[in-house]
Amino acid sequence: MDKTAHLDVQGMTCSSCASGIGKHLEKLGVKEVRVYFDSGELEALLPEGWDESRLIAEIERLGYSGNVKGGQTPEKSFFDKLQSLEFRFVLSALFTIPLLAHMLSPWTVLHSAIVQFFLCLPVMLIGWQHFGKSAIGALRSGIPNMDVLISLGSGSAFIYSLLSWFGSSGEHHGDLYFETAASIITLLLLGNLIERRSLRSTQKGLSDLIRLQPLKASRLVNAMTNNERTEDVEASALRPNDLVLVQSGSRIPADGQVYEGEARIDTSMMTGEAMPRKCVPNDAVLSGTIVSEGYIKFIVKQSGTETTLSRMIDVIRNAAMRKPQIQRFGDRISAVFVPVVIGIALITFLLSWLWFGYDSGESLLRAIAVLVISCPCAMGLATPTAVAVAIGHAARNGILIKGGDTLERLNGVSTLVFDKTGTLTEGKMKLESLEADSDPKLVKALLGTLEQYSTHPYARTLAAEFSQETLPAEIRFKEIREVKGQGIEAKTVDGKLIRLGSARFTGAEQDPTFQVFLSFNQVIIGRARFSDPPREEATEVVRRCREMGMRIVLLSGDRQSACSSLAAKLGIDEVYAEQLPDDKFNRIQLLRKNGPVAMIGDGINDAAAMAIADVGIAVGQGSSIAIQTAEIVLLNNQPIGLLPELLTLSTRSIRTIRQNLLWALAYNLVAIPMAAAGYLSPLLASLSMAFSDVVVIGNSLLLHVRHRFTRQ
Repeated sequence: MDKTAHLDVQGMTCSSCASGIGKHLEKLGVKEVRVYFDSGELEALLPEGWDESRLIAEIERLGYSGNVKGGQTPEKSFFDKLQSLEFRFVLSALFTIPLLAHMLSPWTVLHSAIVQFFLCLPVMLIGWQHFGKSAIGALRSGIPNMDVLISLGSGSAFIYSLLSWFGSSGEHHGDLYFETAASIITLLLLGNLIERRSLRSTQKGLSDLIRLQPLKASRLVNAMTNNERTEDVEASALRPNDLVLVQSGSRIPADGQVYEGEARIDTSMMTGEAMPRKCVPNDAVLSGTIVSEGYIKFIVKQSGTETTLSRMIDVIRNAAMRKPQIQRFGDRISAVFVPVVIGIALITFLLSWLWFGYDSGESLLRAIAVLVISCPCAMGLATPTAVAVAIGHAARNGILIKGGDTLERLNGVSTLVFDKTGTLTEGKMKLESLEADSDPKLVKALLGTLEQYSTHPYARTLAAEFSQETLPAEIRFKEIREVKGQGIEAKTVDGKLIRLGSARFTGAEQDPTFQVFLSFNQVIIGRARFSDPPREEATEVVRRCREMGMRIVLLSGDRQSACSSLAAKLGIDEVYAEQLPDDKFNRIQLLRKNGPVAMIGDGINDAAAMAIADVGIAVGQGSSIAIQTAEIVLLNNQPIGLLPELLTLSTRSIRTIRQNLLWALAYNLVAIPMAAAGYLSPLLASLSMAFSDVVVIGNSLLLHVRHRFTRQ
């Protein structure tokens, strides 16, 4: 079985380094390689015969270093600390400034070739350490990156200066470009430094979520006895069914269900809700949220990597790797960018020298300017930075988006299809009345027992209402199963058939005043009536989505009368009621013929429809299969309330990606010819290239400013 490896990678200087590592490993047969330049992490599925040590060896062959994530990291020596990007930049600047000063200073000592050489040499060594190793590794893998261009540009200026110096006699040496070589390295180190810090800002949403992860927990020992006490344990050591105490001011360390206590829970960092919500026994709680007032004791349901918070972090971390279709254009250009630029630089040198009659020094400066002004990284950063900002921004408001390609598909959606119960309505059913044609105790006991096997809102209400009722001893079940979209079917050991669900499923006569029927051996013995008001925000959401040009459809398995009544209240004209899961699946297929469709639902019976839709959107309180199938999960306490803003965010995200790609393309199309024509010196070229990535990152960060989530 293939094994997943998780590594920390050091030494990447740009996003194209990460891309090069991934492509190199994939060529060797490693599967599902994901390399995150911003966090320095690598994930990969190792084929047979591979282990982490071999993976690290291949990474080191490319000029980088790595170690197993979570493993023992060697303590950094003083020399290692001197290898930081900040230190390299400061040291390079200290030697480069006097080199640049010689052009204005009357001090003859700064004009000395040997002084310039010894000022430039430390900078070149730093550049070799920072850019050169990566460049050689990229050439070995056959995937040249930006570091190749930087190394060629600075190295050409340095070597030409050496040849000019050694080839001269006495004090009359030829042209020296030691300051050019040093300036290229220093300015690009500055650009790397700014880029890295800017990239951290794009990951703010992910960083905020990671900080929510609690480290400690107060586990209860001898719980619910006179000897009850707490012990401090690592949150990762908690297991399902452990009992935990959380007091005021502490973070909840796992997902669970409250069994004692009352508190107000601050969920703002996970759902965007400003006001703490009241939490009482039987309520669900999520890891990472804060008890702002009171205390609770809860039963652990999910812990460690299985919590909602951990899954959110994993989804967001992986989301940027799922690129929109639009990014493929940039990827195709990036794949051939470096060889083409090297070719243009060579042609520039030859034409300037042999055709236009410039001397070799001027011709070389033009070629160097072409090399260093080119920026393949901007195209590589165009999509992941915008996606990271958008997905992180959405996550802090309780919306989990599972990929950049999801944003692109959502941007193209023209039809929104809503499930009814639990989506447009609260899904918190209130039992209005129960009629029993047989023994009322038997009816209640069957309802309380069988509805435990369903996640439908009707079932949850009945299971809670009659959970204390007990069945007669003569009724023992041989089989109980849920029939998707219809109800529960049970068989007793003595061959009796019991069905609980819709009128169609149980064989009851259609009665619009009741929603759930109970049949015992094909005889109806009970019926239940519920009320389920629409969500407070539903009317406004439907209105705003309609104003955005969306076609709104209600698709439900509920009765025609209930669906028509809700549609009239919300202003929905197109209604399809009494739909089984297969009916919903087929209806979505028909709707897709008129354009891309998004399906918003919460139940098992919605999962197939979500899967076939262009975008599946699940309400967070829904069934696990619906959440797993969906590409967007709404975790907010008013889940559909943010839907209009989500649609707007997708539009702005794709617009930002297009702007980034247009900038990257336009920059190179304009800058390279200017450098070749001699309008830009290598110094200005280095400065331009160093900040070209920052423009892309800055434009992506503006998504924070351009988009604000609001609640109805």
